[in-house]
Amino acid sequence: MADRIVVVGGGIVGLTLAVALGKAGLRVAVVERATAAAMRARAFDGRVSALASSSQAVFAGLGLWEALAGAAQPIREIRVSDGASPLFLHYHRRDVGAEALGYIVENRWIRRALLDAAEALDGVSLLDGRAVERVARGRAGARVALSDGGILAASLVAAADGRRSPVRRLAGIGALESSYGQDGIVATVAHERPHRGIAQERFLPSGPFAVLPMTGRRSSIVWTERAPVAERLLALPRAGLEVELGRRFTDYLGALAIDGPVFSYPLTLTLAARYAADRVALLGDAAHAIHPIAGQGLNIGIRDAAALAEAAVDAARLGLDPGAPSALAGYARRRRADGFAMLAVTDGLNRLFSNDLAPLRLGRRLGLAAVDRLPGLKRALIRHAMGETGDRPRLARGLAL
Repeated sequence: MADRIVVVGGGIVGLTLAVALGKAGLRVAVVERATAAAMRARAFDGRVSALASSSQAVFAGLGLWEALAGAAQPIREIRVSDGASPLFLHYHRRDVGAEALGYIVENRWIRRALLDAAEALDGVSLLDGRAVERVARGRAGARVALSDGGILAASLVAAADGRRSPVRRLAGIGALESSYGQDGIVATVAHERPHRGIAQERFLPSGPFAVLPMTGRRSSIVWTERAPVAERLLALPRAGLEVELGRRFTDYLGALAIDGPVFSYPLTLTLAARYAADRVALLGDAAHAIHPIAGQGLNIGIRDAAALAEAAVDAARLGLDPGAPSALAGYARRRRADGFAMLAVTDGLNRLFSNDLAPLRLGRRLGLAAVDRLPGLKRALIRHAMGETGDRPRLARGLAL
């Protein structure tokens, strides 16, 4: 029997889509280059994610939050500052009457929960260790040729295969691509004092430096540096790297030590010209890859997955084709505004803060202090960051798919 929907890319976004479709009774095949065993290993991905309330709602709606809650650290406060300035923007969960502003969860736990859920669904097949080589599309459906010689028939091919998406290229969809010339250094840090659930975003001339509270006396750092500087830092012995880290971290959490491996990722901007073509839909980084300055990239991708699942499931329930142009056009129209808005905000913030010009520095600091004194604006910014504004998919609103 032909697989109805082929999801290319078994990362968090692709697996979220597959689980949502599988739980709704649709047949799904997930094609992923890496093996499931490799994806479960800690060394596969050292990042953490700041899950907005909309993402938490999606995982709760899919029955996954119970498995993740024990590994999730609530964000109770966020402090945004420009370097060492005493002026900063302070968000508190009380500002919006929420239990948390979001949750920090290690990507490995999210991926494991999704893999467990996908493997438990009869309608979901995980074709790991394989790649897509060709996609032939027509009025009746699509045929996907795999690297092992297999052929999959589908009504829809969902590309969640990253910012350099091979499926996007095979579908003839162009993309704006630009390098920031920065690398993101990611590591877990153990520290002497409790973090009290406070996240820090410090804007330094080289780029943002984020401290994200994790469970226990640990925090994840996302340290942006210009690529040549990052290369030199990563060549240092562990003790030397900890000294450089301490200079930026400061001593507000006491003595610190790097806990586990250190990862580095090049930072680029990607925006697809279209989110859909005949029989193909893009989601996650294949559609839009943004700067990690606000920690929103994965949240947008999860909302993509929820919206595409909604479009496909609604069509199937009406006896219609999930890969039909009408279903994909609605998905693309709905999601493009969210993706473009967040890309513009993160790109603009990075360009504004990644310099040390005195007039701009003074203006930035005064601006942060001014926003901190406007409770209505602060609440609006918090709600936007929590994913609680705009045209949200049903799952992101806490409703059943």
